[in-house]
Amino acid sequence: MPSSRHITLFHSPQTRSSAVLLLLEELQADYELHVLNMKAGEQRQPAYLAINPMGKVPAILHGGTLVTEQVAIFLYLADLYAEAGLAPALTDPQRGTYLRWMVFYGSCFEPAMMDRSQQRDVTSPMSSPYGRYEDTVNLLLEQLGKGPYLLGERFSAADLLWGMALSWMVGFKLMASTPVVEAYIARFNARPVVARVMASDAELAARHAATAST
Repeated sequence: MPSSRHITLFHSPQTRSSAVLLLLEELQADYELHVLNMKAGEQRQPAYLAINPMGKVPAILHGGTLVTEQVAIFLYLADLYAEAGLAPALTDPQRGTYLRWMVFYGSCFEPAMMDRSQQRDVTSPMSSPYGRYEDTVNLLLEQLGKGPYLLGERFSAADLLWGMALSWMVGFKLMASTPVVEAYIARFNARPVVARVMASDAELAARHAATAST
C-alpha cells in the first residue's frame, strides 16, 4: 500500500525528468514511474495534457498535489523527505544559499545555455533574464571553486540538479569545460545512483527508439 509520501513521477528517459529520478533514488523515496514515450508523442496526448497542459516532463503527483517544473519539484521533494538531509532546513544558515543556486539554475543558467545553443544574440543585458552569458558562467565557476559542492563541504539536492545539467552542457559543448567543472562532474558521476539511473534511462530510450522505428 502506498505511503502518505508516495510519489508518481511522469518520466521520459534522457530528459530533465532524469534528474528528478536521481533525486528520488538519493532520497530513497516511495515512488513509481509513469513513463512517457516522447518519440511517439505521448506527452502531447490528451491523457497527459490533462495532467500537465504544457506537455512537458517532469511532473509529479503526491496525493492530490501536482507539481511541475524541474526546480519546483526538487525543492518540494527534498523538503518532503527532509530526513535524507539533502535540503537545509528553514532555520539553517545555508538555506538561502541553497535556494539561490536552485533558482539560479532555472532563471539564469539554463536560459543562458539555450540562447547560446540557438546562437541567439542577446544585444542588451538589461532585457535578458540572466544579463550576459559570460557573467552567468563565471559566477557559477566561482561558486564551484569553493567546492567540493555548491554548499561547500555539504552535498545537497542542488548538486544533483547541477551535476546532471553540467554533464549535459559540457557533453554537448554548450559550455567549455574547466578543471573545476570536470572535478565537479566526476564527483557527481561517482555517486552510485547516477550509474544506476543512467543505465535504466539508456534501456528505456533504446526501447522507445525501437518502437519509433517499427
